[in-house]
Amino acid sequence: MTFPISVVSGGTGFVGRFIVNGLIEAGHHVRVIGRHAPNRGDFVGPVAFMTASLGDEVDWSPAFNGASNFIHAAFDHLPGRFRGGEGLDPEGFKNRNINGSEALFKAAKSAGVARAIFLSTRAVYGTQPPGKILDEDTRPHADTLYGEVKLAGERRLQALADARFCTTSLRVTGVYGPATAGREDKWTPMIRSWLAGTPIEPRAGTEVHGRDVSRAVELLLEAPIDDVSGKVFNVSDLMVDNSDILAIVQEATGLAHPLPPAADTTAFNPMATERLKALGWHPGGKRLLQETVRDLLVAVEQVDRPAPAA
Repeated sequence: MTFPISVVSGGTGFVGRFIVNGLIEAGHHVRVIGRHAPNRGDFVGPVAFMTASLGDEVDWSPAFNGASNFIHAAFDHLPGRFRGGEGLDPEGFKNRNINGSEALFKAAKSAGVARAIFLSTRAVYGTQPPGKILDEDTRPHADTLYGEVKLAGERRLQALADARFCTTSLRVTGVYGPATAGREDKWTPMIRSWLAGTPIEPRAGTEVHGRDVSRAVELLLEAPIDDVSGKVFNVSDLMVDNSDILAIVQEATGLAHPLPPAADTTAFNPMATERLKALGWHPGGKRLLQETVRDLLVAVEQVDRPAPAA
C-alpha cells in the first residue's frame, strides 16, 4: 500500500500542528515547511522538515517533489496578532502573504501536486448586516488588512485551478485547543486570572477545535474533486462566551468567584457550515469544549501547584 505525501506550510504553528498530527494519524507521510524546526513532542510521528518563510526566494521543489497534497497554513504576522498583524509594515505584510503564498501555490502545481487547500478566515466576510448568517455565498466585505490578504490568497489559488490542480479554501473561525509544551493556548491566561480572583471582561465569538479543523482538511482531501474544487467552506462550531468557559472551570473547582456577564451577541454573524457537513464533517460541539476546558484547567493546576518542601 502506498501512502500519500502531504506538505503543510506553517505546520509548526498552533493550527498547523493539529493538521499535521491529523494527517499523520490518517496515514499520510507529512513534510512541514516552517520558520522554526519543530520541538520534540510537537507531532505524533516523524515528519520531514524544510526551514523557510513566506516571501523567501528559495527553490520550493524539494518540498513538493512526489507530493499529492499541499495544505497552506502559514501566515506571516506579528506574534499573537492576526488583525493588526502587519504592524508598521503593511506593504511587506501584503507582499509576503499574498505574493509569497502564490509562489508556493505555483510551485506545488508545477511539481504535480493534485490538491491544494488554503487556510483562510471568517475575516474575509468583514462587516455584515447585524445578525446575518454567513454562508459561503455571502459576498465578502473584508474591512481589515488581515481579511483583505486572506481573500487575495483565496483568489490567487482559485485562479490556478484546472483539471489537474484541485483548489479549495477553508474560511476558519477562531480556533481553540491545547498548545504544545512550553506554549500557551489563548484561554489559559484567562483561566489563570479567574482562578486568582481577577474580574474577567465579557466577550463572545465563534470557535472551532483545532482537531475539527484537521478533520475538515482530511475530508476535503478525500472528497470527489468535483465536490470541492474551486470552492470555499466555512469552518465553525460554537458561539463561546467567556462566561461559558469559566462556568466549566467554576463547576470543576467549586470556586465562588463571579462569572463575567454574558456578552451581547444579538448583532453577531454566525457561520453556516452545511456545505462542509454535507461531506461528513461533525464538529465536537459542547462535549469537546467541556473536555478541553477541563484539560486546560488540569494543566494550569499542575503548572501552578507549589513545589513540595525540601
